[in-house]
This record gives sequence, structure tokens and C-alpha cells, in this order.
Amino acid sequence: MEKKALIIVDVQPTFCEGGELGVVGGNAVAKRIGSYVRAHRSDYAYIATTQDWHIEPGSHWSDSPDYVDTWPVHGKAGTPNAELHPAIRALDVAHHFKKGQYAAAYSGFEGIEDDTDRIQSRDEVTAAQQAGATLANALRDAGVTQVDVVGIAESHCVKETAIDAVKLGFATTVFEDLTVPVSEELGVAARKDMAAAGVALRRSE
Repeated sequence: MEKKALIIVDVQPTFCEGGELGVVGGNAVAKRIGSYVRAHRSDYAYIATTQDWHIEPGSHWSDSPDYVDTWPVHGKAGTPNAELHPAIRALDVAHHFKKGQYAAAYSGFEGIEDDTDRIQSRDEVTAAQQAGATLANALRDAGVTQVDVVGIAESHCVKETAIDAVKLGFATTVFEDLTVPVSEELGVAARKDMAAAGVALRRSE
């Protein structure tokens, strides 16, 4: 039987209304994802969250951001806005992948599993990567062949996570009603990029 995973990308207050890089509709998407998971949890063999968890991400943070390669301080490790959104935290998901500790990271596949926030130093991050504590390995270990991707923002980390999933051989779907782009223009471009890469785009119902 085919096994599916759900990847919940970066649903954190830092990317919702009132956050450092708030996306309009972020809080509503968080609540819709929560409702979806409660209704469909049994469909999935594996569920994981990803988080921007920046400790010292170098030039990714800037006092004069261009909003393409450089950004204001956001997803700062250990701050309330870097934690999971309350609607997602309430789901008690077991697997959490943190990314971008010491460099820019958009795809959830760049992260490492860190459920207790214990991994802090650059050497610890590198050691976890070398030990294989990655999302790709976790999905393979669980026997997953298909992934559904949801979260924030469709135009950035959702897109990059979904495209990487296809590259890694997973049949990949993004639920368009369970994500939101930074802007509609960037959302249109992201959907074109994902479709061209082989990502299926559809609604969750």
C-alpha cells in the first residue's frame, strides 16, 4: 500500500499577521490546516512540521533587506514568533525539522529533526546532518512514497519544499487552499514553477 506524508511548512507567528514577515491570510491558513489534520490524520503514515529557526543566518538577515535574498530579522530561534503557530502546536505532531540555523534555508529538506530545541551550535547542526537526521531520510525510513505539502509561504518555502520532494522521487501535491503566497503575483509564478517541476496542485477537499 502506498504511504503518504504531510509536510506542514513554516506555520509560525513570524510569517502570520503581526509577525516580522507576516503574510496576509497566514492565521486563517494555520486554522484551516489544523482542521484538515484533525479530519484526515489517519490518511498519513507520517506528519512533520518545518520551522525557520535562525540562530546566526549570516547575510540572510539584513538591516536593508531586498526581500529577495535578504530579509528583516525573522524566525529567530528561541523567540515566541519562531515557535509553531498555536493552531499547529495543538496538533501534537511528533516530528519537527528546523532549518536555517546558520544560513538561508527555504526547503524543509534542508532542515534537521530537532524536537527538543537542543541543537544549537554550528557543529551540532552539521553533526545532525551528517548523521542523517533529515526529512528525506525520515520519509524513506517511514516507507513514504507520496507527500502532501501545506503551509507558508506558497511563493517561497512551500514551493521550494515541494520541488525538492519531486526531485527526491516523491509524488508531491500542494493543497492550494492550505497555503498562501506573499503576494498574488508571486503566487502565480510559484504555481507555474511547481507545475513545471511536476508538483500536483489541487484543493484539499
